[in-house]
Amino acid sequence: MFSRTGPKALKPDLKNTQKLCELLDHPERKFKSVHIAGTNGKGSVSHMLAAIFQEHGFTTGLYTSPHIHDFRERIRINGRMIPEESVVDFVENTKEMTRKIGPSFFELTFAMAMKYFADEKVDVAVVETGLGGKLDSTNVIMPELSVITNIGWDHMDVLGDTLDKIAFEKAGIIKINIPVVIGEVLPETREVFLKKAEEMNAPIFFAQEHFEIVREKTNELLELVVKSRDSHLEFNLDLDLKGVYQKKNIVTVLQAVEVLKKEFHFDFEKIKSALSQVSAATGFGGRWQIVHKNPMVVMDVGHNVNGFSEIIQQLSLMKYRALHIIIGMVKDKDITAVLKLLPKDANYFFTNAHIPRALSKEQFQQKAGMFSLKGDVYEDVNLALKSALKISSAEDLILICGSFFVIAEVDLKIFQMEKPADKIMMGKN
Repeated sequence: MFSRTGPKALKPDLKNTQKLCELLDHPERKFKSVHIAGTNGKGSVSHMLAAIFQEHGFTTGLYTSPHIHDFRERIRINGRMIPEESVVDFVENTKEMTRKIGPSFFELTFAMAMKYFADEKVDVAVVETGLGGKLDSTNVIMPELSVITNIGWDHMDVLGDTLDKIAFEKAGIIKINIPVVIGEVLPETREVFLKKAEEMNAPIFFAQEHFEIVREKTNELLELVVKSRDSHLEFNLDLDLKGVYQKKNIVTVLQAVEVLKKEFHFDFEKIKSALSQVSAATGFGGRWQIVHKNPMVVMDVGHNVNGFSEIIQQLSLMKYRALHIIIGMVKDKDITAVLKLLPKDANYFFTNAHIPRALSKEQFQQKAGMFSLKGDVYEDVNLALKSALKISSAEDLILICGSFFVIAEVDLKIFQMEKPADKIMMGKN
């Protein structure tokens, strides 16, 4: 319901989740876990860590949100989505407790994931927060490691209207004596994390102080040269997640691995192998995801100012004849701040997802016009995509972006009439 209607669907405390877990015999306590929070990047970091665990032979649970095409994307073991019958059985078996407790969609989904992971006896689960940290349903777990990827401007109506307030909410996942890794850090947020870590007696690691990207090049993979600030050694990594913004996420992942390696005994060659095939291993998609060539069609779920800043940086590295942007957003984002970032020389195709929370395509077109962004409106993303393909040359770039919910409505069958050599298939589930 939050996905559809926004903040009014939230239940901002842990009581319902705690009751559910208690009635289910605390499944969240029956396996090791890693807890991931942050404004952007937490999905990428979660999937990369899951791929690394999988490559080392650990039976690995992965809980993320939101989904793109299938609800079951939220709950995976070793990259495979929870079976439909497991979802049905859980709902049937919890009807009575659901009636008594009245949990939100997210609370019940989280409980489902924990029960499934416990029943399947996973070795470790990577658990991504939904929104915030302190009062997020996932915050009932006691992880081996907490990770906060970054702090940016999103969900200010719920988390606070300053970066330090948002950081305070995210810092709520820091637990007593449990180490925490901080990815990208800002002057406004650093002290918040240091103070919370000190209160919790939690060892704290700022990833940027331990690893840096020396060089990068994008080919079929994102090729990185990484330097350890501690050992001063350099090493090569090839990532199948090609967005240039993954540079920040990989630094966070490497520091997390460094902290976890005493417990899980990671092998460097297996880490490298895992990072080169994250999409195939975990079913990850929607982050600078190339779904077609000639013209290149890219989907990216970036949906806030920080996310769009990274997309614009990626576009600056691309070579193309003309740029076509298919875009739709939801009403509760900072639309004006995003519009200020978007390139004026692109052709725009304004649309909206078919949910109550979506900003109408007409309103979006009107707002965009105030920033000299011109284009037509389309009833849905697939009509926009068909129109963009008709006017595009093989050297053009088509970007579909603005919202998880717009990406979710993309029908990849549109490309089935193309030559097989021109297609790039999505990561397998």
